[in-house]
Amino acid sequence: MDGLLQSSSPREHQDSHWLPILLGIVLVVIVAGVYVFISHTRPTPPAHPDPYASSLRLSDVKMSEAQNFIGSTVTYIEGGIANTGNQTVTGATVHVVFKNSLGEVVQAQDVPLQVIGPNGLYSDASNLSAAPLLPGKTKTFRLTFEHISSDWDRAYPQMQITRVQKK
Repeated sequence: MDGLLQSSSPREHQDSHWLPILLGIVLVVIVAGVYVFISHTRPTPPAHPDPYASSLRLSDVKMSEAQNFIGSTVTYIEGGIANTGNQTVTGATVHVVFKNSLGEVVQAQDVPLQVIGPNGLYSDASNLSAAPLLPGKTKTFRLTFEHISSDWDRAYPQMQITRVQKK
């Protein structure tokens, strides 16, 4: 009868609980590593600037943050854009580079430049195609960022106009 009834020792029973826990921890570490690797923002090199970009001047740059309706922080860069050239600008893209405290690039992206103008009872940002920038004129611009790397040093980013659409 002794051969028919076998019981496991408390030590074997305790060891069998550690295996699923260790496998779970290893799986979580692997998934987290893959997520960090995939989501890490790689700096994109700026495109060669459009020659007309030298006719566009950014000035009086200011930054602000606001909470959106879902509770996330949105960062705005606003200032003036002047068209010192002789063509009407209907679109522009700005290459923006955010760095950390060591001067390393933590985020770089191309953002469409929007201009602020009246929209009924309030001011709103719109594309330059809807409100072109005429030669010799200045408008207020806005760049919007839904997310900026948490490693950003909170200093003003580098900005360069890279693409310009003209009439």
